[in-house]
Amino acid sequence: MEPFPVQTCHTPNLGFGDGKALSNGVDGKRGTRSAPTVVNAAYNTLQFWDGRSASLEKQAEGPMANPVEMGHTLEGVVKFVQSDPTVPQDVCEGLGTEQITIDLVTKSIASFERTVVIGDSPFDRFYYGGDKKALSLAAQRGLILFLDPKKGNCSVCHVIGKKYALFTDNKFHNIGVGADTSGNFADLGLYAQSKNTADMGAFKTPTLRNIAETAPYMHDGSQATLKDVVDHYVGGGTSNPHLDKEIHALDFLTFNERGRPQSIPRVTDRHVASECGSAGGLSSIKVANCSEAVVQ
Repeated sequence: MEPFPVQTCHTPNLGFGDGKALSNGVDGKRGTRSAPTVVNAAYNTLQFWDGRSASLEKQAEGPMANPVEMGHTLEGVVKFVQSDPTVPQDVCEGLGTEQITIDLVTKSIASFERTVVIGDSPFDRFYYGGDKKALSLAAQRGLILFLDPKKGNCSVCHVIGKKYALFTDNKFHNIGVGADTSGNFADLGLYAQSKNTADMGAFKTPTLRNIAETAPYMHDGSQATLKDVVDHYVGGGTSNPHLDKEIHALDFLTFNERGRPQSIPRVTDRHVASECGSAGGLSSIKVANCSEAVVQ
């Protein structure tokens, strides 16, 4: 059996996601979470929505043996790759091994993923490059709301640093997504790994990089548009005993203010998508041969 392609859930022209609320795996089986983007995954301190893998290499192993995702075994993947005459010997040599192993396969995938790095959006040119024309006046007003702790307070989790912005704090938060009316969670999030009650319903803060391309949003894909995301925060999320202390209703924002975060901080850098066959973009970062993102 051939391994299920990674690119099915991480498509370049969909922001390295798949555009679905819940991702499909082998034989059309439906998973329980939305596929997170690969963009800037190299900077994640932990991988997966629940942080269960400490490295991109370990993350690559998980879906292979998952019966819903790729429905294979690690041993089966190795045998498949070993039987493929198109795998060049210099791949082995470049990774310091003489034979194809699961470590080589996962290192190869992780090495590719570490090239999917962006950081040259209109926001970056405005905020770090000093180009005052890179953002429209409306986007600049939205950025002020994004940063203001008494307004949007978005940057408390989607961090903007002094020298660069990952737009994530690499932490886990319960923001009231996925809770029922009684405050219970079907998906326990970080708690499933930590067994710490305080982590109930907490999920990793996703990057906002290329956010315009990665709908739908949240770990369960429950928010179809950025307007839906803003409305979720305006309402303060679904109340539950473990709601993050930073989550509170933003119903004091005016109608116009609620609309601005949808278009800022304009953090889409179309270069990565363009290198993989989509439109537009800069040429400072090379993402060679996107077909290498499949296990083959």
